[in-house]
Amino acid sequence: MKTAAALLLACVSIASAQKPHVHIVATGGTIASTNYYSGNQGKITVADLLKQVPKVDSLATITGEQFSNVASSAITPELWLKLSRGIADTLRARPDITGVVVTHGTDTMEETAYFLDLTVADPRPVIVTGAMRPSDGIGIDGPANLYNSVRVAGDTAARGRGTMVLLNDEIFAARDVAKYNTVRPDAFAAPYRGAAGVTDPERIAWYRLPSRHATFDISKVTELPRVDIVYVYAGVDGSAIDAFVAAGAKGIVTAGVGRGGTTGGMRDAILRAKKKGVVFVSGSRTGSGSVSIGSGASRDTIPGSVGTGDLNVQKARVLLMLALTRTNDPKEIAKIFAANQ
Repeated sequence: MKTAAALLLACVSIASAQKPHVHIVATGGTIASTNYYSGNQGKITVADLLKQVPKVDSLATITGEQFSNVASSAITPELWLKLSRGIADTLRARPDITGVVVTHGTDTMEETAYFLDLTVADPRPVIVTGAMRPSDGIGIDGPANLYNSVRVAGDTAARGRGTMVLLNDEIFAARDVAKYNTVRPDAFAAPYRGAAGVTDPERIAWYRLPSRHATFDISKVTELPRVDIVYVYAGVDGSAIDAFVAAGAKGIVTAGVGRGGTTGGMRDAILRAKKKGVVFVSGSRTGSGSVSIGSGASRDTIPGSVGTGDLNVQKARVLLMLALTRTNDPKEIAKIFAANQ
């Protein structure tokens, strides 16, 4: 007969074995910053981050790595490739991992999250989180965001939902979310499709499944094609387009007026660029609404261009970069955009 101590030890072992395993990949951002308001900014590591989160180890077995420690404005397409491959390699090598949390600056968080959603094929969730207030600030939000991200990454119901963004107790599908405020803790929203769920104190409440499609295979991609964004405004000419083409742009997304419109001064530059094989995608600067994906629409848009649908222009840039790794045919790219609505 087992002693009481042996039975207790066995129970502890079973509980430990059943605990989810969450891997944290730290990239930097405000969540890892100090002295934010003094101008003498410093950084803390993933180990320091975890020390700020009470009882996070009660939620899951935690492992972590320091991928980088930079502001999100320093995250580049080259780093996207490296980050996505690193996560995919880790998940492939570690079947015991339940999910991954990526800590990231908020300014370009939505772009990184969308890239990961489009390129990490594993069904285990990737949760991207950060903070609007620095780690040594007043009323900091980073520890709560990280705590809840570990909860979601360890939740079996998160499986198959792809990459998500979590801040301020709200869970958003990577495709739908955008940053809508410069400073508030509730800076992120998905105005069309809403949050995918929330992290209440006693439970994770899931509202809906995200709209997800086939991922892009980047295993043989050594460099992403250059894609730039051009903002349309009253009186704009084609100087920016000419400059981007000269710099090597393979694609250009326009943040057009209204439903993707451009100006007469820009059109000649667009036509010149199209003759050189540059692919154009028409979006809107309004921040909401859709731009028809089919080419050749009758409104004042770019002739023969692809529309963004309801993707914002920064997300459309990410999708176009990946689409150009497959094809430069606008009709085929239009199909890719239509499949990712």
